[in-house]
Amino acid sequence: MKTIKLNSGHEIPYFGYGTWQTPEDEAQKAVEHAIRIGFNHIDTAAFYQNEQAVGQGIHHSGVRREDIFLTTKVWNTERGYNRTRRSFEESLRKLDTPYVDLYLIHWPANPFQFDNWKEINLDTWRALEDLQQEGLVRSIGVSNFMPRHLKPLMEKARIMPAVNQIEYHPGWMQKECVDFCQKNGITVEGWSPLAQGDVFKVPLLQQMSQKYGKSITQIVLSWVMACGVIPLSKSVTPSRIEENFQSMELCLEKEDIEKINSLDCNIGKCRNPDLVNY
Repeated sequence: MKTIKLNSGHEIPYFGYGTWQTPEDEAQKAVEHAIRIGFNHIDTAAFYQNEQAVGQGIHHSGVRREDIFLTTKVWNTERGYNRTRRSFEESLRKLDTPYVDLYLIHWPANPFQFDNWKEINLDTWRALEDLQQEGLVRSIGVSNFMPRHLKPLMEKARIMPAVNQIEYHPGWMQKECVDFCQKNGITVEGWSPLAQGDVFKVPLLQQMSQKYGKSITQIVLSWVMACGVIPLSKSVTPSRIEENFQSMELCLEKEDIEKINSLDCNIGKCRNPDLVNY
C-alpha cells in the first residue's frame, strides 16, 4: 500500500480500516480479514470499546506487528495529563502491544464547555508529547480539531501534530481546515467518507458509478484519496472490506473529481466540534 511521510518522520499507509461502531464480538474477525487482504492501517479508539478485539485481530492475522500501522485515541472524559497517561496505559494493555503508531486526542475541549479549554487541550497534548518522547507512541495528533483549536495548541506545543482526523465526505470537505493542516504539514485523515451511507442517495455519484462500472463506495473512497486525504473505510462484511480495498485501483478523471468537489448536499453528520457535548 502507498505510504506518505508524516512530519514525525514515520510513514503512514494512505488508506485506513476503521472500527467505529464495530462490536467487540465482531471486531477481531473483521480486523483479521482486513489485514489479510492488504489493509495495514488499523484505526480504533478507547471510546469504541473494541481495542482488545482489534489487538487480537492483529495478532491472529499472521502479519508482523511492525508491519501494521495502529491508531487509537484518548476519550473526552480522560482529558488532562494524568488521566491521558492512565488511559493510554489501559489502551496499550487491551491492544496487547508495546507501542502505538499514532495516538490522537479524540475531540477538542471547546470554549462552549470550558473556560480553560486551551489549557485542557495543552495539558492533554503534553501527555502525548511525553509518550512519543518515551518511545511508546511513534506519532501523535488530534481528531476533530479545527484551526481555531489547533492554533493555540501549536503556539505552545513542543511537537507539532502529525495528523488531524476529521469528518470528510462529498458535500462536507471542510476546506478551511484541510488547507490549514496541509499548509502546516499536518496530514489529514477522513472519517465517515460515506457520510453514514448518505452518499448512495446522491444522483451524481450514482451516475459516476455507472460510468466507471464501480460501486459508489469505490468512487467516493478513490475521490477522498485524490483530494490528498487518507480515507478510513469501515465494514465488517468480508466482501465489502474487499470492495473498499479495491478502490485503490480506481483513478477518477480530473473533471469528475472537480464535480464531486462542487457538490453542496446536506448529508452525513457535519458536526461542529464546539457543539459536541460528549
